Amino acid sequence: MRAVQSKDARFDGWFFTAVITTRIYCRPSCPVVPPKPANMRFYPSAAAAQQAGFRACKRCRPDASPGSPQWNDRADLVARAMRLIADGVVDRDGVPGLAARLGYSTRQIERQLLAELGAGPLALARAQRAQTARVLIETTALPMSEVAFAAGFASIRSFNETVRVVFGLSPTELRNRVARGRPAAAVAAVPGGSGSAAGSTAGSTAGSVATSTGAPLASGTLSLRLPFRAPLCPDNLFGHLAATAVPGVEEWRHGAYRRTLRLPHGPGIVELRPLPDHIGCQLTLTDLRDLSIAISRCRWLLDLDADPVAVDDVLRADPVLTELVDKLPGRRVPRTVDGAEFAVRAVLGQQVSTAAARTHAARLVAAHGEPVNDQGGGLTHLFPEPAALTELDPDALAFPRSRRTTLTTLVANLASGEIDLGVGGDWERTRAQLAALPGFGPWTVETIAMRALGDPDAFVPTDLGIRAAARALGLPTTPRALADHATAWRPWRAYAVQYLWATGTHPINYLPTP
Repeated sequence: MRAVQSKDARFDGWFFTAVITTRIYCRPSCPVVPPKPANMRFYPSAAAAQQAGFRACKRCRPDASPGSPQWNDRADLVARAMRLIADGVVDRDGVPGLAARLGYSTRQIERQLLAELGAGPLALARAQRAQTARVLIETTALPMSEVAFAAGFASIRSFNETVRVVFGLSPTELRNRVARGRPAAAVAAVPGGSGSAAGSTAGSTAGSVATSTGAPLASGTLSLRLPFRAPLCPDNLFGHLAATAVPGVEEWRHGAYRRTLRLPHGPGIVELRPLPDHIGCQLTLTDLRDLSIAISRCRWLLDLDADPVAVDDVLRADPVLTELVDKLPGRRVPRTVDGAEFAVRAVLGQQVSTAAARTHAARLVAAHGEPVNDQGGGLTHLFPEPAALTELDPDALAFPRSRRTTLTTLVANLASGEIDLGVGGDWERTRAQLAALPGFGPWTVETIAMRALGDPDAFVPTDLGIRAAARALGLPTTPRALADHATAWRPWRAYAVQYLWATGTHPINYLPTP
């Protein structure tokens, strides 16, 4: 209640407020005068509010809130399910497919989601489809029939009904509203990770979309705004991605990080640009049905659903970290769009320089990656899938035999599906599986846990950069003693790693110069 009365934007995406007299639901920071407490109801997800018969506020766009941080901070069944729903598993494989990925029955999953979120997996996926539809309705000139199928609806009828129920307007009325110059916050929203959506922040100007003239449903370039909870420090986030970029797969060009994406309906290319109040995102897709999945993976890559205030409050409490946090608060953990890709790259980077790791990865890409056409830059390939890497000749790898064995064993386990490094993976089970592989020590396991699995508490006390930072700050320098000290930073030790790395002069800590 206090968050609503103070219009505290930090809680946007954490919960939603519905008003029983107007049948409208809002984000906590909605600029309208708060209703009487007796007329308010609270819901943990946009989907739950929609199922209860409330429609989205046209003023504050609750469906465009940043995703709830709790789905990325937790490793339980509900959190894993939410990450997979955001990644489009229900739309592709249905609820049985979601259950198979999680190793539970459909009844167990539905029961737990309903208990915590007030909505089942189908309703949560429907909320995501509705928001994807809204993006395409308001920011493209695509015919409504193409919008419906691009957003994942099985029929025009279900598309029309869902849009009217969720937004209180027909698809045509939504498009006309933008054409008449109605509130700009109604434009450029993109699906988020909590059964709601994450798009342009309330009151922001519209994003633009350019779809190829005469292009079929299967292609398009869209420019969108990705919101985040302030503050956000772009230095280490984009600096890390740019400094470790694999030639042909990633690049830093004209102030933006660009990379290729492997998506269910074909390859894509994304360009991500740090701006003061949002991340500029330009997506070129083979098939517009991949829009929500691509956005979800970009948000995961940049850790945009994090709660930096909660993280920094814990870390700032340690006097050793106080100055580091206060100097540039809001550091995020640079992640990946593909867990298997990152694991392969982590092995290639064992005990070598960043430049050497990039060289090894570039050779794999040139030999086994799938070519792509990038008209706007220098991207040439998708990073090879594990199945393609099972065909590589170990003797052609220019590193020690023991590391060749490490790589080929990892690739075999990834290709067979024995190890799951996707967003819905079980963190502790995966750690144990990786640790059992030859050549996988604590550094490699925890690095993958931090950047591929997204565990916010992953910690790498054996990392040379961390030990150097510890020495400079007067922290314990032995891995065990440093790990003991770091218990005070839990559950945010992965973020502490970013602040410790920032004490060094490595290029990963800085935005590339133009």
